[in-house]
Amino acid sequence: VHLVESGGGSVQAGGSLRLSCAASRYTLSTYCMGWVRQAPGKEREGVGNILTDSRTFYANSVKGRFTVSKDNAKNTVYLQMNSLKPEDTGMYYCAALDNRCLGVEYWGQGTQVTVSS
Repeated sequence: VHLVESGGGSVQAGGSLRLSCAASRYTLSTYCMGWVRQAPGKEREGVGNILTDSRTFYANSVKGRFTVSKDNAKNTVYLQMNSLKPEDTGMYYCAALDNRCLGVEYWGQGTQVTVSS
């Protein structure tokens, strides 16, 4: 399984960014896919997951602001981030988890998101 993130960057508070995760073939139909972030000096935090049946789950800190979606034909998972806050700053990783979304089996290399106030 190969995961490649893109779309990170710098944005002012209140702005939006969309991250993409290009996955190798059949990954999205096999694994729960998730986005995990890590702020400097903090532990990794799960942001949101999308199951093979497209059900989604979100951390309370991003609910209503972030949306995880996927395009199976393009083997790509997206993270749409709206109303960004400085505390959303961090490295964002795409992950392929087991089908219960309990454990990460594969990681992408990460993409940096910086939100300035």
